[in-house]
Amino acid sequence: MSFAQIPKSETLIDLRAEFAGAGLETYLYGLDQDLVGLKPVKSRIREIASLLLIERVRQRLGFATETPTLHMSFTGNPGTGKTTVALRMAGILKALGFVRQGQLISVTRDDLVGQYIGHTAPKTKEILKKAIGGVLFIDEAYYLYRPDNERDYGQEAIEILLQVMENQREDLVVILAGYADRMDNFFSLNPGFRSRIAHHIDFPDYNNEELLHISETMLQRQNYRLSNAAKDAMGEYIKLRREQPYFSNARSIRNALDRARLRQAGRLMAQEGSVAAEALMLIEPEDIFASRVFRGQPDSAGPNNV
Repeated sequence: MSFAQIPKSETLIDLRAEFAGAGLETYLYGLDQDLVGLKPVKSRIREIASLLLIERVRQRLGFATETPTLHMSFTGNPGTGKTTVALRMAGILKALGFVRQGQLISVTRDDLVGQYIGHTAPKTKEILKKAIGGVLFIDEAYYLYRPDNERDYGQEAIEILLQVMENQREDLVVILAGYADRMDNFFSLNPGFRSRIAHHIDFPDYNNEELLHISETMLQRQNYRLSNAAKDAMGEYIKLRREQPYFSNARSIRNALDRARLRQAGRLMAQEGSVAAEALMLIEPEDIFASRVFRGQPDSAGPNNV
């Protein structure tokens, strides 16, 4: 494009109107509704959305440009909202025209890597075929690379992914996710991935207050609620549970609430006579305190540990 084609400096762009017109506030509001806390993550997603919006405006005005690299890395412990953010990110990318369809395809190593010669390439290519036009979310991506196993075919999947990430980045965004330390090691052993990742976003653990808020939100969505005493009990549960192994933030809270609902159902069925309709919605402290956590034992979702 020649210099004469560049819009005059008097040309004014209402970026806030552009932002609203693209529906970006709707996606970001949805992210606020989906997830408690995570302010640094939400701020970074807003920054990326703003960058892409301006890139779209620049393209419309005829500025010389090239497709930005949009592949991402989400690092953090389980249950911190990585998949939910990836889903919202897919919607933002579609709204701004950086992918055609905006679907999210979530996979792990087992979906990409075969168990015998000639099996991996077809599996990986089939997943990529489904993901083209949207976002491919690879959870625990570091398991793709197992250098200690000579018969492992993960490297074949990696090579195919790297090629597609480079050659089809105009219509596919890949998000790699997992624990921060393991992802750092994975990138150090696979520099091809690091060079293709434009955005690294770290997802912090929730604090106790946020986890309690999450528990109330989860119950509200199912027309349940904690009694005042049960709310205190849930707070105590959270303090104890997060000190135990295999704590997974919101995921562990969801499991705990599922078990609390099981206990509530058993408690109500054991009562004689009719029960008030409100009782069907109410989680009481005994539904929480019956957890193994209060006996100093590991919590579990197993059928014998309700």
